Amino acid sequence: MPYDPFAWLDEEARRRADAGLVRILRPRPAEPQLLDLASNDYLGLSRHPAVTEAAAEAARTWGAGATGSRLVTGSTALHAELERELAEFCGFESALVLSSGYAANLAALTALGGHGSLIVSDARNHASIVDGCRLARAGTDVVPHADPEAVRKAIGAHGGRALAVTDSVFSVDGDAAPLARLAEVCREADASLLVDDAHGLGVLGEGGRGALAAVGLAGGEGIVATLTLSKSLGSQGGAVLGPARVIDHLVNTARTFIFDTGLAPAAVGAALAALRCLGREPERAGRARAVAAELYERLTTAGLAAVRPDAAVVSVRAPSAGAAVRWAADCRTAGVAVGCFRPPSVPDGVSRLRLTARADLTPDQIETAVATVVGTAPPR
Repeated sequence: MPYDPFAWLDEEARRRADAGLVRILRPRPAEPQLLDLASNDYLGLSRHPAVTEAAAEAARTWGAGATGSRLVTGSTALHAELERELAEFCGFESALVLSSGYAANLAALTALGGHGSLIVSDARNHASIVDGCRLARAGTDVVPHADPEAVRKAIGAHGGRALAVTDSVFSVDGDAAPLARLAEVCREADASLLVDDAHGLGVLGEGGRGALAAVGLAGGEGIVATLTLSKSLGSQGGAVLGPARVIDHLVNTARTFIFDTGLAPAAVGAALAALRCLGREPERAGRARAVAAELYERLTTAGLAAVRPDAAVVSVRAPSAGAAVRWAADCRTAGVAVGCFRPPSVPDGVSRLRLTARADLTPDQIETAVATVVGTAPPR
């Protein structure tokens, strides 16, 4: 037999193709050719002149890369400035910037978990949370979606150190977690609460200060937040926010912080400029929510099955994984880019299009988006 250790990959590829689950990389051109309802650029800041110029200036000043891990040469004065302003804006004592939101979740979960502890995770949490739970070397109890009572029971049955973790806004359906009740459950059980606010920052709360600020929990005892700089702030990177002693613990123990190269200065500069832009233009947050609400109302009025958005994600149900792929492709052909969620990103039977509401969408663009999604919809 010929030497072919990867022959098994051919069968895997055939299975994906038969199931309609093949993923394709599509490099986009510098100048947008499609109406974008697929990205996470909720506030339309990724191309804002102040943001792009700040990225260029940071690269000119600090170099193209961070040059090392944050604990060696990868921390600049710009990183520290962003951490101070992020913490202040979101209402927390301290912040720590990492190379991605994924790395931030892994850092927080592995550093706050550990042998003998329990992590209670919502069944619909993001993959980065799922992977963080796996790496944390803690017991993990996956509980039904948005069910504080299930969280209470899981923590009570454990009896030791416990951490509950949830998305603030779930990335597939766009629904919000019951944060106030979850925080109450954790307080009663002397447990901590970790909230991934990737889809809340810039959209929820006064001036876009996030989901925790919206319900009065920002900076609260036992509360830690993670977030990404790649969505509302239009840049790249992630951060963990919380009490100073929690951040100090991460600096000393979180492997995705200690052993990873620091975030590139250009991304830091861009995120800082975007944060300041949001501070000057807080109305962007409300506009993103208003666009999401309008998309939902118009799509459901047209007969499509959509989930009422709690932030800027509008989820539209497709009859099958194959139908979702074809629907998204038809939208693209018609000039509108939309997200397409199907297995393994979501369970069988819940494939859907995912539309991103952006603060900078014009009425004409909203009209085009609605007409395209409705006009290309598969038969139900």
